[in-house]
Parts: sequence; C-alpha cells; structure tokens
Amino acid sequence: MDTLMPTANAELYAIADRVLPGAGLGSYALAKDIRFVFAEGHGARIKDVDGREFIDYVGGAGALILGHSHPAVVEAVQRQAAKGLHMFGTLNEPAIRLAERLVSDIPCAEKIAYATTGSEATQYAMRLARAFTGKDMILKFEGAYHGNHDYALTSTFPKSLGNDPHGQDDTAGRPAGIRQTMCVAPYNDLDTLRRIVLDKKDELAAILVEPVQRIIPAKREFLEGIRKLCDETGVLMILDEVVTGFRLAYGGAQVHYGVTPDLASFGKVIGAGGPLAVVAGRADILDLSDPARKGAPDYVYFNGTLHGSPVAAAATLAMLDTLSEAGTYDRLNAFADEACAACQAVLDRHGLPAIAENTGSLWQILFMKDGPVSQADMMAGDAAAMRKLDSECMKRGIYALPGVRRFFATVHGERELEDTVRILDEACRAL
Repeated sequence: MDTLMPTANAELYAIADRVLPGAGLGSYALAKDIRFVFAEGHGARIKDVDGREFIDYVGGAGALILGHSHPAVVEAVQRQAAKGLHMFGTLNEPAIRLAERLVSDIPCAEKIAYATTGSEATQYAMRLARAFTGKDMILKFEGAYHGNHDYALTSTFPKSLGNDPHGQDDTAGRPAGIRQTMCVAPYNDLDTLRRIVLDKKDELAAILVEPVQRIIPAKREFLEGIRKLCDETGVLMILDEVVTGFRLAYGGAQVHYGVTPDLASFGKVIGAGGPLAVVAGRADILDLSDPARKGAPDYVYFNGTLHGSPVAAAATLAMLDTLSEAGTYDRLNAFADEACAACQAVLDRHGLPAIAENTGSLWQILFMKDGPVSQADMMAGDAAAMRKLDSECMKRGIYALPGVRRFFATVHGERELEDTVRILDEACRAL
C-alpha cells in the first residue's frame, strides 16, 4: 500500500491537523504513513475515503462483535429511528425490553441501571460500592484499564512496577486527593492481593477487576479467590465486563468463569456500537440509585442525557437475538484459535520471537516467549517490535491499532484468514 496519502485522505487530514489535537480521536492518532479516514464498513471489512479496503480487527474497540452494518442491527436502528431517535426523562419500550432481557441473561443482574459508556458504567459501579459500604477506597490492578475518569487512571500505564499498594497517576490534571482513594495490586497474584486487602479491609469498598486485562486472561483460581476474599471481608467485587461482556460467552465472563460478582459494568458489545452501557448487580445495591431516594444520605446519583437510548437499546436487542443462536460462540472462538495458529505458523517460519495470543475472540501478536500473566510480563515484551509489525500490516490492508489488542467478529471467515496470513507474511519480510 502506497504510504503517500491519497487525495481525499490528504484533504481531510489537512482539516483534522488544524482542528483536532494530534489529528486523532481520544488517545489514538495514527502515524502519517498509515493513517486514513474511515468511510464505510460492511461485515469484516472497512474502506477509507479513497476506496482502499482493510480487514478490520479493531471492531469499534470490540463493540462490533457481529461486524459492520449487520442487517438485523441496521434494520432495528432504522425502525426505531423512524419512531424517534431520543427520549429523556421517562422510559421507552426498547430500554425496558432490553433491561428485562439483561436481567435474565447476566448471572449477577438482579437489576440493571443504564449509562452511556463503559467508562461511565465503571465509575457508577465504584460510586455505588462506596455508598453501599460507607468506605472510600477501591482496589484495582496494575495495567488495568477501567475508563477515562480520574479514579480509573491509576497505574493503567505504569512507568515502573512494584509500587503496590500505591498507584501512579496516568494523566495530568488528576486531583491529588484521588490517590488516597485508590490502591493497586499485581494481576493474577492472589497472595499479594490477600495481604493488601486484609491490611486495608476497613477502608476498602470494592475490588475492581477485569476478567481479561488487555490480553491477559485471569486465572480461574484468581477470580474465585477474589470472590472468596470479598465474602470474607465484606468488600464488594466489581467485575469490569466492558470488554468481555457478551464476548467471552453469552452473558459475559461471569458465565465463562462461573464467578458471580456483586456488581458488573458492561459496554462495547452491549450497545451494538451505539451509546449504551449498563451497571448490573444486586438489587439492594442498585436500588440506592432509585430516584425516589433523592435527598437520602445514601442516594446515588445516576443521570445522563443518552442513558437508555431507544435506538441503541433496539440495536442491542437485535444483536442479542443473533448472538444467542446455538453455536455462535463455539464457531467464533474456534475461528479465533484457527486464525491465531495460522499467524503463529507465519511468525515461526520467519523466526520472529513473537506469539499470536488469544483468549476467545480477543487476540494480539506479542513479542514475548510465553503468554502474559501480569503487567510485568507485558512491560518485559518488545513493544517497539510489536508496533512496527502492526504498522507494516496496516500498510498492507489490516486495520489493527499498532500495539493494541484486537478482536475477531462472527463475520471473519476463510477469506479474511487467507488475506491475513498473506499480509502478515509480507509484513514479516518487511521487518
């Protein structure tokens, strides 16, 4: 693929360079030799404004588990949009129908409350935990991403390890006082976690954990140990399912692992690409956000202009109908295993010290010897080589953000696998 920006891309990036910080959206801005402007997506592929095609492994940060423009989702969005795009201040039917379904489908969900984004959902879950327990501190794990808010941005991108239980700031502009309400522990290390929790149990409201942290899967005994430790100490367990919810399994990682948290946050797949997220969990905790409790000392404020979006709820209901069909996850995960095995064969043939690692349909090519268990393993890998290989793949028609985890969708098939193997082989030669 020509690294010189074609005309339409160049014209739009000339505007973006002028009006957007770093010519990017959020924390991602592609390097000049691989950047492009998205125009449309269908199934497993996207096109830029100059008509160039890419196999999409970003999938809307994992939200598009059915791929782009799935017919059932498009039809549901069009049907609801014709009735009304937005409603605020009272209920709408799709939001009620979806809430009923999620309470049925998610093991921990006695009730749910809507949010707009996964970041919001996780922040609300933390707020609920503090209100319910009367304690201020939340424990998270080194390297875990729980959203864009000040509380979450603690040791998400640590510059050094071994700082537990004290976290590091990930962003400027974060109030110093927040540091006193967050503590951290190494992922998949139950002994260290137990020591910290027992030391701080009188201050600790909740343990917040991702069942797959970036590309690192939790050990089953680690999640089971967190559940047991929370039961022993009265600390709440919050499972951040923004990525894994309805991706690892129908119902989420709590189905996959058989561990039921007190609260869980959902986004990405929940929403089907639209502005919708969910906090699910115990009724006695969720009921603290009942509007009838306004003015009570333990009332927890939930509110947002787009909470319970009827269009996003309709899209999600259509998506869940498809995902719940027999064999969907077996086929998706089997394809992910096959694709990663094929990519590993290419890496091995070129003698690259890299692995094609996946947990279900989450995957990434990592420059390390063995699958990672903790943030220490991730930091020990060759991140520069990983980004270089990803960039070479981008130039040849694979959309995968350099150095970032990616996703398979139900629409990835043999054609995508063949093209991926060919492109990866060419990228390895370029290295």
